[in-house]
Amino acid sequence: MKILVAGGAGFVGTNLIKRLLKEEHEVISVDNYSTGFKENHQDGCVYYSRDLSNKNWSLLWDECECEISCECHIESVDLIFNVAALARIQPSLSDPIKAISNNFNSALYVLEWARSHKTPVVFSGSSTLHHGLWGSPYAWSKYAGEQLCELYNKVYDLPTAICRFYNVYGEHQLEEGAYATVIGIFEKQFREGKPLTITGDGEQRRDFTHIDDIVDGLIRCGIGLVNDQPISGQAYELGRGLNFSINEIADMFGEDCPREYISSRKGEYPFTLADYTKAKEELGYSPIKNIRDYIEESLLR
Repeated sequence: MKILVAGGAGFVGTNLIKRLLKEEHEVISVDNYSTGFKENHQDGCVYYSRDLSNKNWSLLWDECECEISCECHIESVDLIFNVAALARIQPSLSDPIKAISNNFNSALYVLEWARSHKTPVVFSGSSTLHHGLWGSPYAWSKYAGEQLCELYNKVYDLPTAICRFYNVYGEHQLEEGAYATVIGIFEKQFREGKPLTITGDGEQRRDFTHIDDIVDGLIRCGIGLVNDQPISGQAYELGRGLNFSINEIADMFGEDCPREYISSRKGEYPFTLADYTKAKEELGYSPIKNIRDYIEESLLR
């Protein structure tokens, strides 16, 4: 298949593209490189640097980001994975206009391009939906993106499906900066011999899900849409179905590992826990990676 990955130079997008290329699909990435990097580029994928929150993003096919000459175009594709987003709570609280305009508009304009080209869309939702729409601009923006998917599905009969992620970790995750993952931050601090930074009392629980399991769920969902399985208009939880406190995660790096506790942050919620029953029954999704094994392996790297 010919597949477009929106947000293909970021954490989730890079791992998704690696798997799609391994399965011998033709892959095109569109990314604004706000949280993605050219160092993540994969041989065989065509990359465009475009701002998806600009309604004219698809009119700007002048030059791609490939290092070799090619004839790149996306006049049509078979499937779109939209994993593009500014995906953290705290930055959205500091700059709500940036978070909302980026996440909402990119969801809208990708769907509009898909409508005009009759292309199925898999949209990356978020587990923050289950903790109230008003917890942060990020949570609201992801909910709004899901509502746009439902709108285009019901009004325009566009095949769409939503995959909600739970605390993703793994290769290509960010280790520093506003959009870093807690596992990435801990790994970097551990390597550098620094205390692990924990917000609040560390008893907040999270369902940590390995990127390979997320990618597997995304691809199963995409294949289902393309093959006209009865999943259009549906939303699926992609998580591990287990949760751990941040203190328990810190213990996995070593019970004697130094820690630094800082004040709780606005927008934080006490727990996440995925119920992936629907994804298992309808997509065959079955996560297998374990956070404890991942951390033990990371300590040896």
